[in-house]
Amino acid sequence: MRKKHKNIVLENIKLISAGAKGVAVGRTEEGKTVLVSGAVPGDVVNARVKKSKSKYFEADAVEIIEKSPFRAEPKCIHFGVCGGCKWQNLSYEKQLEFKQDEVFNHIKRIGGIEDFETLPILGSKEQYFYRNKMEFSFSNARWLTLEEVNSGEDFDNKNALGFHIPVMWSKILDLKECYLQEEPSNSIRLAVKNYAVEKGLEFFDVKNQEGFLRTLMMRQNSKGEWMVLFQLFKEDQENREALFDFLLERFPQIKTLVYVINSKPNDSIYDQDVITYFGDGFLMEEMDGLKFKIGPKSFFQTNYNQALELYRKTLEFADLKGDEVVYDLYTGTGTIAQYVARNAKQVTGIESVQEAIDAAKEHAELNGLSNCTFYCGDMKDIFNDEFLANHPKADVLITDPPRDGMHQKVVEQILKLSPEKIVYVSCNSATQARDLALMKEQYQLVKILPVDMFPQTHHVENIALLVKKV
Repeated sequence: MRKKHKNIVLENIKLISAGAKGVAVGRTEEGKTVLVSGAVPGDVVNARVKKSKSKYFEADAVEIIEKSPFRAEPKCIHFGVCGGCKWQNLSYEKQLEFKQDEVFNHIKRIGGIEDFETLPILGSKEQYFYRNKMEFSFSNARWLTLEEVNSGEDFDNKNALGFHIPVMWSKILDLKECYLQEEPSNSIRLAVKNYAVEKGLEFFDVKNQEGFLRTLMMRQNSKGEWMVLFQLFKEDQENREALFDFLLERFPQIKTLVYVINSKPNDSIYDQDVITYFGDGFLMEEMDGLKFKIGPKSFFQTNYNQALELYRKTLEFADLKGDEVVYDLYTGTGTIAQYVARNAKQVTGIESVQEAIDAAKEHAELNGLSNCTFYCGDMKDIFNDEFLANHPKADVLITDPPRDGMHQKVVEQILKLSPEKIVYVSCNSATQARDLALMKEQYQLVKILPVDMFPQTHHVENIALLVKKV
């Protein structure tokens, strides 16, 4: 079946809109939907079918017959190969339009809700270089271009420092440039790569699980201070210290340098000890007077400026008068909880990750917020009848769940709690719409505000305000 589909080319498909995960959507002459990768809305394409379903085709563009007027020239030389920034070839104005449409359509189609206000999407002032955290992987199995493969040449040096190729996890794209994080991110990455090659340091071999250099993470704060984290597969003190000293001497912007020795099959550091080589081992961040300690394992929004706007709008939607009890579900490190705490009587945050709760408590103390209380546990288990019976009733509930949305048991508890107002922050408007549908008998959706946290991608956040029906 799959081989048969590779021979089917759909011709002259006019792409009329954007679909989930950034694909462009068109229709055949017979009216069947076609989801096309490698093109943008407005293009007319020939597309090769890779999957055929009863209601739609999935296809790859093989020829652009007519270019869309919405096209933009991609900035990055790696566009089309790298798995990120898939909308670099689409004007930012149209990116925002399609993101807003997606959120609106999800609420109407999945949520079954008709009557609500849609505020204009909050676009990002920075459309490039907006991320404050990036992670790159070392590999001795560099991804080879089609030209290199066809050349028949035998490449001795396949070392790479960059991103995993989509659906080819063992292959790494050797990055020459990246437009996601501002300088000196590119300069640090290239300096590390060149130094490692020159000194003959071993790049990680994911297949055989051996080597020295494994990953490189960089994060910055809004003051221009930088943290660098190296993940090493094994200890090699002499080469490790020489590399670190080289980097610290060359880049004075680095305020702390930390490392992990990780010989596990996976490269997650959350169960690993982080060792501080230079500096404090963390950065301090500030948002509208609130201070946050950002460590190597800390979760913090990667687009600082847009995160600040997101929190401001969340507080605006909550419209607190100062005497409210607020619940903050999926509180993480308590960023939103503390942001609203200065306008509330009491804030209760719940989160499943103990390290995040520990950080939330530390930040509350750091910010002198005595009206914040945090609890750790799986949301569907801890947020139960006993919890509601032993805590003051919430006037306002804020929820910011992961992409999967809220467990049905959590939604049921929210309805039992019956706060006057709910502010639902989501990174996935489809699961958000599903949850809103479960609450629409008891709550009126007043308004939504899409927020673009990730320009050049199809991802979009959304804030929804619900009020209890009379």
